[in-house]
Amino acid sequence: VIATGAGTNFFGNKNLMEHALPMKSTVEALQLRYQLLKNFETATTVTDEKQLQQLMNIVVVGGGPTGVELSGAIADMKRFVLHKDYPELDFSKMNIYLLEGTAKTLGAMSEKSSAQSRKYLEKLGVTVKTGTLLKDYDGEKITFQNGDVIPSKMVIWAAGIKGNVPEGIDKTLLAKGNRIKIDRQCKVQGFENIYAIGDVAYMEEPAWPNGHPQVAPVAMQMADLIATNLLRVEMRSSKKYLQDFTYYDKGSMATVGRNLAVVDMPKPKLHFGGFFAWLIWMSLHLMLILGVKNRFFVFINWLYNYVTYDQNLR
Repeated sequence: VIATGAGTNFFGNKNLMEHALPMKSTVEALQLRYQLLKNFETATTVTDEKQLQQLMNIVVVGGGPTGVELSGAIADMKRFVLHKDYPELDFSKMNIYLLEGTAKTLGAMSEKSSAQSRKYLEKLGVTVKTGTLLKDYDGEKITFQNGDVIPSKMVIWAAGIKGNVPEGIDKTLLAKGNRIKIDRQCKVQGFENIYAIGDVAYMEEPAWPNGHPQVAPVAMQMADLIATNLLRVEMRSSKKYLQDFTYYDKGSMATVGRNLAVVDMPKPKLHFGGFFAWLIWMSLHLMLILGVKNRFFVFINWLYNYVTYDQNLR
């Protein structure tokens, strides 16, 4: 079973690969936090206005859930935390940009969620630029296709992912996004004993003719199906008992900032926004944590942070 997930897709741009910061793993998230705080530490010692503005400008590329949530989290840091940690800095000069190549943020979600997420981000002080195509980034400034420039020492790349395909997989078995083509039973096409699931797998079914979204529930449901089918093979020794995969979409959600989130539910078709959606997001994530003890301590930690506005960043 190939379950190697996906990594960051820089679309072949070597400068972005070298200078932009991805966030697809815990290690990358820690490096991102370190670089963010390091930039502010440096900003406290800089006298040149041009260099100071580079350090105070933060650019997030990609208006999907990762980009929206990151932009909102950094905006909350600016509002509640950073001015306490760095009283010598003027945070009115700090700019947070969210760049998206298409016409809207959260393009995979409903129109209401897209519109609300943009409204919430702008309310938090994020400058949202849609229909904006990035050309290059040299570590000091972003250049757009139309020639515009934003000076910045920090660019966070959340604009695409590609499957982590192991060496030896035939190139003809790869679909868009570097994903392995599989049949409805998660078998790699042309093989009976090799499976692929999750972000690295590409399956077409009637409701999803262009493949499934690269989200955790798809991988979890595929894993359940493979486990069930392998047990059936072991017990009955017959292929006719094998089930086909059908993805059950339970909905999508994204948190934008403190007390702000959007939630879409397909059946029944419902949409929530604002504080109530944020409560749904928090509750679901709390329930997905393993163990009563873990849930309790995470909840106490969240409650403390919510009341004190303290993220313990450093």
